[in-house]
Amino acid sequence: MYMLSKSKLKYIQSLGQKKFRQQEGLFIAEGPKLVNDLLEMKNSSIQEIFALKEWIEDNKKIADSYQVVEITAIELEKISQLSSPNQVVAVVKKIAIDENIQVKGKFTLVLDNIQDPGNMGTIIRIADWYGIDQIVCNTQSADMYNPKVIQSTMGSIARVKVFYTDLSDWLSKQKGISIYAAMLNGDDVTSMQKIKEGIIVIGNESKGISDDVLKLVSKKITIPQKGKAESLNAAVATGIILSHLL
Repeated sequence: MYMLSKSKLKYIQSLGQKKFRQQEGLFIAEGPKLVNDLLEMKNSSIQEIFALKEWIEDNKKIADSYQVVEITAIELEKISQLSSPNQVVAVVKKIAIDENIQVKGKFTLVLDNIQDPGNMGTIIRIADWYGIDQIVCNTQSADMYNPKVIQSTMGSIARVKVFYTDLSDWLSKQKGISIYAAMLNGDDVTSMQKIKEGIIVIGNESKGISDDVLKLVSKKITIPQKGKAESLNAAVATGIILSHLL
């Protein structure tokens, strides 16, 4: 069995940090489902796969087509970013995304400074569930290639495009399409009619939507409160809003 060198172990571990991911143009994907979803992507480029013998035996066709290195459970634990490593780790080239974002005739989620990686990943997964294939974020939002984001998407990162840009500048250029903002005070989303297209803005977990973005909003919407909780989790709110609007 091939043994990972200390330098190789350290290199893979370094991809858990944003600065090294940006420097190398690579990210880490872990677990059978996520790795298989990425393998099925047309624009995905898996560079290397490090896997336990059991995964390799279950995926012989993949092992024959890609550079797969059999590793021990101890090595897997060392390179994994998870508390419970799961059979396989892939080093993947960052996903190539066409910067020409089309919003007409479809739904686009906009994330204004979503900080929590778990929320970011879950929102990507929710978007995938509702057939939304693009999300636009401001540059302060959580990195889509953060291992916690990647894991939280449960494979949806392979199907949902995520863009980072200056939100106020981008939104100001979106003419003729409604921009909905999730707020504590707004129209009751449960009584609204379904919509066929639109941009839906979800704000920061604690501060909400920034003033610059709020100025560009067409309609404020809210989820009616029945109890005494101060607010809803951003990902939970996203799912509820989409279930009523789409």
